[in-house]
Amino acid sequence: MLTLTEKAQAAVQDLTKDVEQPSAGLRIASEQDQLAVSVVTQPQLTDVVVDAGDARVYIAQDAAAVLDDQTLDAAQTPEGVGFTLRTTV
Repeated sequence: MLTLTEKAQAAVQDLTKDVEQPSAGLRIASEQDQLAVSVVTQPQLTDVVVDAGDARVYIAQDAAAVLDDQTLDAAQTPEGVGFTLRTTV
């Protein structure tokens, strides 16, 4: 299952703090052979839910297998927050 670093947890919390829904989270889906990240108010019915502290990440069914052994990290970039994945050891 996808794990989140402390930086990723903080970034997800920051991105979703202004959404007026308690179920808000970050959603990762597969789009045109790439992973797409978006802030959503709730998961879709088939999403895998990952709770990490107060951060919620929803993984689309089509991306779940790809992210199964990955760790999500975050860092500030000139364009805003950026997410990276690495294989969990």
